[in-house]
Amino acid sequence: MEARSGGVALGALRPLREGWNELVALFANVTFGVSLLGIWALLTLIGVVIEQGKDPSFYAANYAPPLARLIARLDLANIYHSAAYIGVLGLILCSMTAATFTKVIPRRIPRLAPVKVEKIPLHATLRVPGDVDVVRERLAAFFGARGWQVRKREFGGTEWTFADKNNWARRGVLVAHVGFVVIAIGTTIYWAKGYSGQFAVLSGQTATIPENGARIALQRFAYRIDPVRTKSGIVYQPIDYVSNAKVTGRDGRVHDAVIRVNQPYDIDGTLIYQASYGFAIDFRLTKDGKPVPGGPDHPLKEGEGFPIGGTSRAIQYTRFVGTIDRASGQPAADPRPNDPGIVIQAYDGDRPVGSALVALGQPLDLGAGYALTPARYVLYSGFQYRYDPGIPIVGLGAFVLLAGLCISFYFLPARLFVTARAVDGATEVGLAATTVKGYDVFEDRFREIVEALTRTERGAGPATEVTAETVLGGV
Repeated sequence: MEARSGGVALGALRPLREGWNELVALFANVTFGVSLLGIWALLTLIGVVIEQGKDPSFYAANYAPPLARLIARLDLANIYHSAAYIGVLGLILCSMTAATFTKVIPRRIPRLAPVKVEKIPLHATLRVPGDVDVVRERLAAFFGARGWQVRKREFGGTEWTFADKNNWARRGVLVAHVGFVVIAIGTTIYWAKGYSGQFAVLSGQTATIPENGARIALQRFAYRIDPVRTKSGIVYQPIDYVSNAKVTGRDGRVHDAVIRVNQPYDIDGTLIYQASYGFAIDFRLTKDGKPVPGGPDHPLKEGEGFPIGGTSRAIQYTRFVGTIDRASGQPAADPRPNDPGIVIQAYDGDRPVGSALVALGQPLDLGAGYALTPARYVLYSGFQYRYDPGIPIVGLGAFVLLAGLCISFYFLPARLFVTARAVDGATEVGLAATTVKGYDVFEDRFREIVEALTRTERGAGPATEVTAETVLGGV
């Protein structure tokens, strides 16, 4: 009765086992794994193309309305922290695990088992005089003296000798897989605890990083632009820009910081990068010569705007012009503020109604008694910040991954299958070779091994006669 109940239980588990095997086979499938990598690459590309971590208003202002709505609905502005991105990484890890245990390990690290020597393309047969046990000992000594790892196993009463060279290198693919797993762990730590963002600070003002409370007070911003003569004419190349700031960290102490391009400043583990700079404009809006209530009360950066109270009109500051060509009244090529101006765009509701280039300090008549004057410019510095506690782990994973690839590409693991049997008062030695990279790459080396073994057996004794047949079938 117990045996019958056990059989019923096994029968009930059989569909689950079959389903599990099918699932493992799916994840181990190469096409499935490559497809997951393609999806991961696509999501990563979206994160590169679409600026991350911005407010919805930024996307509404800088992208077409359908695309802005798509970004908001699919949360593409936070793609690296999305469930889809983390889920695809998890599926990739599952796929790599299934492929490793069902394909890579059995193929790269095969069990010691007998083979049909004549069925392997690289094989040879040697006939030598002498007792079988003595010949086996000489074979083991021959391969051991040349750096081969020699192991003996008995199968069905027949002893086999297995000789491996660079057997450790069979694990190169496994090492590479481990490296990818370590990288995934590092990125997961960033997803769980890291953060990044960007902000701009006007000269003389202070900004706060919301995630850690660090304060950055911009004391002075300086930049350098030099004219460079090229074949197409003179171009103005930014050479350097640097922010002198006061940074207050978690401990409340104020630190003097010099932040420049490619030289981030570290405050409490958060790296602050000099990313950009610009010119904020202090606008004066008047009507009939008197200030208009509700006008801009702080300098505006490029892309910012303000409504004109009591009307449906709005003004947007779009671009700073360093030098206005007085002859043509158009922007000149020199971006340095020699004779500066600004470009503004006027809107009636959502409809643009015109743009104008206005010299700094000159009023622009907006009609109906309204006048707009760009009074002065204020330099501001754009910063990016990033806290990523997983960076050391990602670096370690990259090293492990590279090491695994180097092992796989530059080292050739090979295995020799050697058997000896008594035939007509002599010993017949069968020898076959396999590698993880096919047979072509080992053909010359196998021929050298057979020739060296033949010479060794001929020198084993004064009466030794050796005949050898080497077959490179299919090579």
